[in-house]
Amino acid sequence: MVIDDKMIDYIGELARLRLQENERESAKNEMNKIIDYMDTLNKIDTNGIEAMSHAFPVKNVFRKDEVKPSINREDLLLNAPDKSEEAFKVPKTFD
Repeated sequence: MVIDDKMIDYIGELARLRLQENERESAKNEMNKIIDYMDTLNKIDTNGIEAMSHAFPVKNVFRKDEVKPSINREDLLLNAPDKSEEAFKVPKTFD
């Protein structure tokens, strides 16, 4: 597969990008390199190789959920530029 100008226009439209002419050429070259590399990887014989999700064996690495004392809320709110009762007060982000 070769990335041409038509494909760059289509990808740019999907990504909602407006590429300048020099950016289009650069993007086309980079995408062609990526496609060439993927073609190289597709030629590798992977028969007999077990599929894996990680290079190393991974076990559940989550810690046990333990209840621990938290920071004192009053002390925490001492740093608040504006507070309302027991919480930080922040400006509205939408109506």
